[in-house]
Amino acid sequence: MTYRISGRAGVLAAAAVGAALLIPAVTAATPAAATTPTVGCTSAKAGLADKLKKDITAALANRKGTVAVGLYDRSTKTTCTLRATSAYDSASSVKVTVLAALLWDAKKHDRYLTSTEQSLAKAMITQSDNTATSKLWKQLGVTKIKGFLTTAGMTKTVPGADGYWGLTQENVVDEQKLLKLVTAKNSVLSDNARAYILKLMGQVVADQRWGTPAGAPSSVSVHVKNGWLQRSTHGWRVHSLGTFNGAGHDYVMTVLTQDDSTMDYGVTTIQNVARAIHKDLVPATSGVTRYTPTSEPREALVAVPPQG
Repeated sequence: MTYRISGRAGVLAAAAVGAALLIPAVTAATPAAATTPTVGCTSAKAGLADKLKKDITAALANRKGTVAVGLYDRSTKTTCTLRATSAYDSASSVKVTVLAALLWDAKKHDRYLTSTEQSLAKAMITQSDNTATSKLWKQLGVTKIKGFLTTAGMTKTVPGADGYWGLTQENVVDEQKLLKLVTAKNSVLSDNARAYILKLMGQVVADQRWGTPAGAPSSVSVHVKNGWLQRSTHGWRVHSLGTFNGAGHDYVMTVLTQDDSTMDYGVTTIQNVARAIHKDLVPATSGVTRYTPTSEPREALVAVPPQG
């Protein structure tokens, strides 16, 4: 199976030049080995928290790298966290934040998205197009992006400097806040904005629908956005954000990883966690694996430097 690193051929060509030309140099020391993860879960459903804690921990057993996990299910008032406040380079997972900020700003000015903005947003989310993301990032500017983050309560998310949106610092707590805003009525995002974000996350191209959707039963609707990036320290960062609704459940999931030896290794780690969660929340229906790692991809592109 092949899978796409970026949505457009031109961006792929740029990626082949090497991410070193597009991201700041780093000289940090090699990270120490990750400690044994400690998953914390609570639930209003008897026995569910203990089962999730046991199964998520088992899914991560013997996996190298550093993993952060967030789960929230409204239906059973279930929450699970692991390294929820640890910061990670966002890579393309920040694109959901960019779209949410765009829609929040449009709402403030009582306007609809232009046709150009709609085209850019669709390419950014469904194909993970980096050029489209850079255009929207530049249009918004860091001030508006920070304004959205403040309004959304995403207080620990730090936008990447100098147009490098892929180096935005994010954590599980803030990504879960974002996914909760996208999936329930609130004063930050309009109902139309939430529906639009979910629509695009539900239309992500097939070869990018890996990660948190792995093991999701057919009775559950799936919306996803992933991110992936290799740098000279912490190896591959591979992330997956997902929202799931159906079979009597309404849940959101964030899995962030770094120190992965390859992209495939990170994907497998995320999918091990996702399968355990889906199985425990919706045990009646067997899951469907939507992606199987095969070969190592080319380096992912972090950002296109801002123009002008």
